[in-house]
Amino acid sequence: MNVQATSRRRAEPLLRWLADRPEQILLLTETSGGEGSTYLLDHFRRAGCQVQHRHLNGDRGAAMISRIAVTDRLDITAQLSIPGRAVAATTHTDPPVTVLGVYVPSSDRAPAKVARKRTFLASLVDTLDRMPDHEKAHLVLGGDYNVIPRDHQPPYPGVWRPFEYDLFDALAAANLTDTHARLAPGNQAHSWYGRNGNGYRFDYLHVGRELRDRIRGGGYLHEPREQRLTDHAAVTVDLDLTVDMHDVFAVPPVAAPQTLF
Repeated sequence: MNVQATSRRRAEPLLRWLADRPEQILLLTETSGGEGSTYLLDHFRRAGCQVQHRHLNGDRGAAMISRIAVTDRLDITAQLSIPGRAVAATTHTDPPVTVLGVYVPSSDRAPAKVARKRTFLASLVDTLDRMPDHEKAHLVLGGDYNVIPRDHQPPYPGVWRPFEYDLFDALAAANLTDTHARLAPGNQAHSWYGRNGNGYRFDYLHVGRELRDRIRGGGYLHEPREQRLTDHAAVTVDLDLTVDMHDVFAVPPVAAPQTLF
């Protein structure tokens, strides 16, 4: 879920919402180095969760919160043009799954922003190309891609550049499956809405070929957007994996301070 560089005030109800979710791994995008993201991530750390979040140097980034044991994968994110905009780890599950969360830069018509986005997407595709086939087959890629596919409805002609559409061609070539399209074929979802009410599908989860038949459910969750915890819907997927109970952290659900109730 994109947390919209949460403020300290908005981080409190956002924490409560996230803490109540059943997912074992949470991917957050548009994190920041500010008080809101720090407050949110520190609560999960104190509860015993594993948290990955890079130093951002004033930029926006990505974070991973895990209630199961994972191994950090700096070797993957280091290959990206902006490493702080991604986070990666491999789960201690059967089979092991590599999770890669990304926050693709946004851009308007400014040449520098377009170049930054183009370079990041190219480095992401290159990272996927370099990934061993077995690991790519057991990959979960997710986050705010800040692009839409060619068949998006509405299509918004003239807004998107070829290199942005090309991302989805690269994901298909890597045998990565769009989990929403798998669960609800033909259903156009929107995860972010502009000021005029125009809907865009910016947030995605893709899985490798060995995980397709392990999908048990998932979809878009609009509660955080409707409750104004953020301006994005969340997207989730349930995968059928075996977890050794020794690798599950024996911690209570994370809760915000009692003064908030």
